[in-house]
Amino acid sequence: MNTKRLIKIFVALIIIVSNISCDQITKEKVREEITTNETIEVINNHFILTKVENTGAALSLGANLSPALKLLFLQLIPIFVLFYIFIYILREKNISKMSLIGFSFIIGGGIGNIYDRILFNSVTDFMYLEYGYFHTGVFNMADVSVVVGTLFILLNQVILERSNKRLKTA
Repeated sequence: MNTKRLIKIFVALIIIVSNISCDQITKEKVREEITTNETIEVINNHFILTKVENTGAALSLGANLSPALKLLFLQLIPIFVLFYIFIYILREKNISKMSLIGFSFIIGGGIGNIYDRILFNSVTDFMYLEYGYFHTGVFNMADVSVVVGTLFILLNQVILERSNKRLKTA
């Protein structure tokens, strides 16, 4: 195995493990320190901590599914997808640094939430943002990892598109 590939694997694993660790440490702290539905205003009413156990996916989608469907859609399929993404980043010889980072963030965040679903049958969400018309659902650090990873990949695509347009016009 060449050095470049080893570095790529090492970087991906560091990012994945860092994201899982950040997610699990913050969730453990919330489980210990905040009672269910307690509200703690961190920055006025713009950033609030509140502990919610989410038995579904984002915004509680799928919370009312049968246990068998929850297992399929909230654990098995996501595990398969994350495994596929990991294999992709290992095999893809020309993956950009931004895509490698983005996919690694997504994998780390995904594993963090799947771990909760397997261990606790729910995901601990605890952060809420609101500013004017903008507001979020209650989320956690794994969700942040997935969003940041997705933004890295999208930004990479925008950069590639712009550079391709410049090459075509040159």
